[in-house]
Amino acid sequence: MKYFHYAFVLFVCNVLLAPFGHAQTYPNKPVTIIVPLAPGGISDLTARPLAAALSQVTGQSFIVENKPGAGGAMGAAFAANQKPDGYKLLVALTSMLVIPEAEKVAGKQPSYEVNQFIPIAKVSADPVVLLVKADSPWKTMEDFVKDAKNRPGILSYSSSGLFGAIHVPMEMAAQASGIKLIHVPYQSGGQSMAALLGGQVDVTIQAPGVANPHIKSGKIRALATFGNARTKVLSEIPTLKELGYDVEFYIWASLFTQKGTPQDVVTKLRTIVRQAIDEPVFVNAMNNMAAPIFYQDSPELQTSIENERKHFTNVVKRIGKID
Repeated sequence: MKYFHYAFVLFVCNVLLAPFGHAQTYPNKPVTIIVPLAPGGISDLTARPLAAALSQVTGQSFIVENKPGAGGAMGAAFAANQKPDGYKLLVALTSMLVIPEAEKVAGKQPSYEVNQFIPIAKVSADPVVLLVKADSPWKTMEDFVKDAKNRPGILSYSSSGLFGAIHVPMEMAAQASGIKLIHVPYQSGGQSMAALLGGQVDVTIQAPGVANPHIKSGKIRALATFGNARTKVLSEIPTLKELGYDVEFYIWASLFTQKGTPQDVVTKLRTIVRQAIDEPVFVNAMNNMAAPIFYQDSPELQTSIENERKHFTNVVKRIGKID
């Protein structure tokens, strides 16, 4: 009887203390951060210093694993179906909100749903910038639009994949300016940038963090940014809104875990990410890219996601089905 009483007390204690056990021990093994795009794009360039900073904060290894494909859909779907324990995280861009809606418009079963994830934190956000090669004939956005109107369906642009964070804003800009371009999708923002530099396409859109080194080197020219105000780094470049086009698009990078992850682990993740963004390894990497750190905790990020999903659903419907 005494043994039964002891066992029962031990069971009750374990049940009561279980929620605290996760947080006290997490992470007690290496954590994988899945990037759903190939190396070289802004998601990869943000995830790697974030992983290094999280490793410093926790003393545990955080490892970046690239899983590119379908503009980010394959990696996000892979992450969505992992065990919800905080050991397989996802760094995703704005495009993660767009892809499921685009798949629905195409008559496909979505490869994942946004509500399969719990947002942990947004760590960066920047308006994208429209770019051409420095030796191109277009000195201004007006030059490019005029030429594109004169040659509909001739000029081309590269992207990180269908309905990704380059494809969507470029189509928004094309619709607003009344031009028709050829879309050439790649697997990452880095590959898309390389296509412009190599002359395979005429124009692309990038996060400033990817674009700035090439702007500084004189290889490419920025024609317009997609924010509601000029950026500090590219203060001489007008916004599309200034030029009369009602287009606004920010590319953000946020960290997610799977729905069903224990609440104490989610809380611990929120805490360590908040600490990590102040670590020099992260701050210096973002500064070197001229990419602003923009922190948004889980509750605020969830609200932003809900609002943006509604907006992008309408955008995707306007773009329509793509064969």
